[in-house]
Amino acid sequence: MKVGIVYDLKEDYLNEGYGEEDVAEFDRIETIEEIEKALQENGFETERIGNLKSLVRRLADNRRWDMVFNIAEGMYGIGREAQVPALLDAYCIPYTFSDPLVLALTLHKGLTKTIVRDKGIRTPDFYVAEKEQDIENINLPFPLFAKPLSEGTGKGIDQLSKIDNYKNLKERCIKLLEKFRQPVLVETFLPGREFTAGILGTGENARVAGVMEVVYNDANKNTYSFFTKTNYEELVNYTLITGELDQVCKDLCLKVWRLLGCRDAGRIDIRSDADGIPNFIEVNPLAGLNNPHSDLPIVCRLAGIGFSELIGEIMNSAMTRYNLK
Repeated sequence: MKVGIVYDLKEDYLNEGYGEEDVAEFDRIETIEEIEKALQENGFETERIGNLKSLVRRLADNRRWDMVFNIAEGMYGIGREAQVPALLDAYCIPYTFSDPLVLALTLHKGLTKTIVRDKGIRTPDFYVAEKEQDIENINLPFPLFAKPLSEGTGKGIDQLSKIDNYKNLKERCIKLLEKFRQPVLVETFLPGREFTAGILGTGENARVAGVMEVVYNDANKNTYSFFTKTNYEELVNYTLITGELDQVCKDLCLKVWRLLGCRDAGRIDIRSDADGIPNFIEVNPLAGLNNPHSDLPIVCRLAGIGFSELIGEIMNSAMTRYNLK
């Protein structure tokens, strides 16, 4: 089986003048090499395609693949993660991970939380500020937490994201609106323990590989930001949880995963409220696959699942969905 690999390479965009935070969700060449190696170890023939524009050129040249391993995040628009899957759907080419609807929906954290909340799944109260005038309509008790509506990898999050008064709330929201040119999600800050879960599979075949607690080495620097994720080896410790809390988190994750229609593999973030009850924070159905530094490979490694096995499980899930051998 021939598998094409579609991805956004950090170096390509850095060479065009973008900054490190701009390309935080994109991959370095080492990650692509690791994924390609793991695919080959699982018996697949591979071809590196590159980003969306490269995919368009190859499709126009009548190039085809039995499956596309898609990890392209896209650069522009609320539907940036959905662009490659939509194109592949148009050409009837199978691909890994979620479909365009799921990837567009989940990139909008507010709409995702609305659907999750409407199904009775706990999530912090929230408000989406689309413009500066909306800030005065936020009627949630402090402390609050503010972040860009449609970013990942901790972009736009730092120690100032936790907010204790209206003055700081207004300043923070204005700064995020101007810098990221997108709405700001403001939600009730939950003071409890913080977790991230790795999910493998699709629908009824989905399972939670493990639930990992994020424990900060410095209690005063307890924000899972872009800086923290980049320097996690010095700033945090990761441990798998067990017992009743583990099962509660797993049940919550599978409800969300199946409700939203996520596929093959991904990650869900959870945080406990003041009563110790886990709440849904957000879902990443196109989770990073940098080995060994991304959260999903870390969770799987702690659970005894090596990187080659992780890639094999993703492919097996996708092939099962498409009835491919």
